[in-house]
Amino acid sequence: MSLHRHNPVELSPPAGFSHAVTATGSRLVFLAGQTSLDGEGKVAGSTLPEQFELALGNLLTALAAAGGTPHDLARVTVYATDVADYRVHAPELGRIWRRLAGRDYPAMAVIGVVRLWDEECLVEVDGTAVLP
Repeated sequence: MSLHRHNPVELSPPAGFSHAVTATGSRLVFLAGQTSLDGEGKVAGSTLPEQFELALGNLLTALAAAGGTPHDLARVTVYATDVADYRVHAPELGRIWRRLAGRDYPAMAVIGVVRLWDEECLVEVDGTAVLP
């Protein structure tokens, strides 16, 4: 399995994402949206960075259960209830990402949403990984 990240010089330099990712491998893993629910199903964390760390951690836990690592992530979508707040916290969220998932960035998008399933949730993360 291999992922190749493509960041053409003709496009704006990416910060915390790759413009395109090509993947070869034998297994696709589709990761359900994860929020900051704890092991008991209760929303944990009151700030966007706290909730982002928990949501990303939950996503990586699901990925590990499927036999993958953060390096295997080809695509991640972040759903935020307040994109302006997400932009304000972007440097901190980037540090959280690098600490938990490293610097091999997947293709990513941040999408503003009115609300998430659990009203107290500020962010949800889903993704696709390619495993050998």
